[in-house]
Amino acid sequence: MENDVVIELEAMLKNAQPLFTTKNCCIYKVSHKIRQLNEDAYTPTVVSIGPLHHGDSTLVIMESHKQVYCQHFIQRSNASLTDLVSCVQQLEPQIRACYLEKINLTVDELVKVIFIDCCFVIELFLKDEWMTNDAIYSKPWMGTRVIHDLLLLENQIPLFVFDKIYNLAFASLLDGDLFPSFMSVAVTYFSMFNKQGLLLPSASSSIVHFTDLIGYFILLPSHTRPSRNPELLVLGHSASELVEAGVKFIVNKSSSSNGCMLDLEFDHGTLKIPHIKVGDGTEIWLRNIVAFEQCHYPKEHYILDYVVFLNHLMKTNKDAGVLIKAGIIDCIFGGNYESKVANLFCHVGKNSLVATTNVDYLRICHDLNAYYNHPWHSKMATLRRDYFTSPWSTAALIVGIMLLILTVIQTVCSVLQV
Repeated sequence: MENDVVIELEAMLKNAQPLFTTKNCCIYKVSHKIRQLNEDAYTPTVVSIGPLHHGDSTLVIMESHKQVYCQHFIQRSNASLTDLVSCVQQLEPQIRACYLEKINLTVDELVKVIFIDCCFVIELFLKDEWMTNDAIYSKPWMGTRVIHDLLLLENQIPLFVFDKIYNLAFASLLDGDLFPSFMSVAVTYFSMFNKQGLLLPSASSSIVHFTDLIGYFILLPSHTRPSRNPELLVLGHSASELVEAGVKFIVNKSSSSNGCMLDLEFDHGTLKIPHIKVGDGTEIWLRNIVAFEQCHYPKEHYILDYVVFLNHLMKTNKDAGVLIKAGIIDCIFGGNYESKVANLFCHVGKNSLVATTNVDYLRICHDLNAYYNHPWHSKMATLRRDYFTSPWSTAALIVGIMLLILTVIQTVCSVLQV
């Protein structure tokens, strides 16, 4: 008689499914090790988009509102409901392949979720007159939360699905150039992140969803991105220590940076860092872009490099104060904002894996370390740290020096008189 355990194991192994990524995989659940640091930064608070958070009890209240948006989209569409749904049905295998996690929805269930959510987002982006009294657009706090939810890594639908539905719905208008493309309305909706004023991504762009789009706004254009090196980024001294050694911190306003927050420069004792506005939403988009880099661009994590570099600079509240005072960080936190800024850059990069590093940042670190360790600069740092820590100690030192000089003069005069 065959062993029962053997029979069960055979059945279990026969039904086993491998965990692997396809070339289309681009939407991921944030790893537990990273997620546990701030669960809220990766979890939608108002609206779920796509299958990963569908059915969450805290988000159910928005489902009916999404359906109202969907109705308005269908009414304005030039395509029939049947054609629009058929479009999503044909794409369903490709859509499912975009998620690393197994989607526990049937084909029909997934099609309905994707269709309603895509129609909701497109209608939201188009922002028509009927929305005058709409809860999302009439309540600023609600609109802000929806924007934050739409850039979460776990709250995504592949961009090609939006594009297909949009192009089908407005085919006649798009043919006559009388209507903006979907990418155009998406870029407009997320324009607050487009500080560089980048042009629309090309039709052949590799941008896969909205989290990736926000990263596109922040990064330098691909043809100007620095090369990478497996060396780890190490900066031996924090901002306040570098100031003691004579380093000056200023906002990088050079035309070459073109608004890119990642474009740092160090030259002749001056560290230039582009301006960044830091508030309650900063941690959300930073964390999600870093998490996406970890999953999708593990060897090209330019934004993680930036976070790590600023973490090296801001080890204490005093260090954060240096960057705030220099105008590099514009803080819109309330309360103890220096502490919040320091903690932000300390925590965002935690538990992330660093494979390679931006060579420009490596060179800046090497140059800063060399500048600090120069005998003259290190002596100046010691002098400032030991004798110029407060106005009183500075005054006492000056008085002491003056007394010493007067004593020397008095001694010389006495010797000359003799």
